[in-house]
Amino acid sequence: MAKKKRRNTKGKIISAAWKLFYEHGYEDTTVDDIVDESQTSKGSFYHYFSGKDELLSSLSYLFDEKYEEISEHLPEDLEAVDILLFLNQKLFFMIENEITVDLLSRLFSSQLITRGNRHLLDQDRTYYKLLRKIILDGQEHGELRNDVSVNEIIKAYAIMERGLMYDWCLCNGNYSLAQYSKGIMNDFLKSYKV
Repeated sequence: MAKKKRRNTKGKIISAAWKLFYEHGYEDTTVDDIVDESQTSKGSFYHYFSGKDELLSSLSYLFDEKYEEISEHLPEDLEAVDILLFLNQKLFFMIENEITVDLLSRLFSSQLITRGNRHLLDQDRTYYKLLRKIILDGQEHGELRNDVSVNEIIKAYAIMERGLMYDWCLCNGNYSLAQYSKGIMNDFLKSYKV
């Protein structure tokens, strides 16, 4: 029970921070603003984060929350590739509408210079666990190739998604990330179909 409460407190802080970053910008959001919005305490904030900059790495937490939400409502009649495309579209649509280009760019730059854990690569994230389940199911049902390991497919998929997000940031979000990725991801995933 205590572990769940800690996770909820940390999650409240992260969700509040990213909401404020989106609404007011990263620079104009203070730790006090985050504490007020999350209805937590400064002590709780500093228990989980050394400062506002550390929150930049937590965007992957929001992505995982979105994946958890989406995975509860996945259509049951879809094949593995269609599920992966569905997840990609839902996440990229969320990014377009709830995460600014500046914030996503900051996430990538923070992950490049961090000396600690790179959250985007953490195999214990919901993202990687969900991909593993979908791909394993796809292989077991004869929908996806078995001559390529699950780990290789996951790595390639994650690289493709990160590459699409990175390019969107480089282009300052001047096109629809979700729309552009639809065709690219479809073509990419075809190479893994049986």
